[in-house]
Amino acid sequence: MTAPSKTIRSDIAWSTSDEIVVRGKSLPNEILGHLNLGDMAFLQLTGRVPTAPESAVFNALLITLVEHGITPSAIAARMTYAGAPESLQAAVAAGLCGLGTVFVGSMEGASRMLYDALPQDALPQDAGEADLDAIARDLVQRYRAEKRILPGFGHPIHKPIDPRTPRLFAIAEENGMAGRYVTLIQKIHAEAETAAGKPLTLNATGALGALCCEFGFPWKIVRGFGVMARAIGLVGHILEESERPMALNIWHQIEDEASRHARPA
Repeated sequence: MTAPSKTIRSDIAWSTSDEIVVRGKSLPNEILGHLNLGDMAFLQLTGRVPTAPESAVFNALLITLVEHGITPSAIAARMTYAGAPESLQAAVAAGLCGLGTVFVGSMEGASRMLYDALPQDALPQDAGEADLDAIARDLVQRYRAEKRILPGFGHPIHKPIDPRTPRLFAIAEENGMAGRYVTLIQKIHAEAETAAGKPLTLNATGALGALCCEFGFPWKIVRGFGVMARAIGLVGHILEESERPMALNIWHQIEDEASRHARPA
């Protein structure tokens, strides 16, 4: 017996010969010239246009993730482009494949950690300062006992402060979006430093994970913000690679050094 078929439906967009509608809004008449890229992304995800404060914070969130120099993802994109210059999209995809628990994707882990510690359905009045202190203390103790790394903490370059983090929190504060999740990750930071007995970096992905929780975005989609933002940065790297190549130099330098050390003395 065959299972009953289900109606196929998407509420994101539809079009006719003379009309394009996205999330209930006319693309030519209500979106083009009215929404910036970040606002469009917010509309696509939530089905509504962000408020002015939400727009300021969400755009800052995305912009933070666009670029961070010659990172592994940028190198992967450049190397792929060097081998397949006819396939720009493959080069971008190669760079995006490296966004995981170490680079960019750690914001997903930070948001999941915060939601696990303080579920969305816990009312604000249920989480006072003392409660957040206890949650932070218990969380840090548990992670240390399990020898787990706190997602959103540490950075190979920015020590002891990631310059993006205080600015992101300031933007959230200015726009009334520095709520309980921002407070909680700051308390986790303080507890982690106390437990470690040394300064620890609360990096941008930790801050961004908290901001995503303030918006109420599901943790499983949070890495996607890094994907959409970093794609812009990678296209910039590929353009530079096409004009001032470095990928082949990187390849030959690494090959020369690796093979030199591999040869018998």
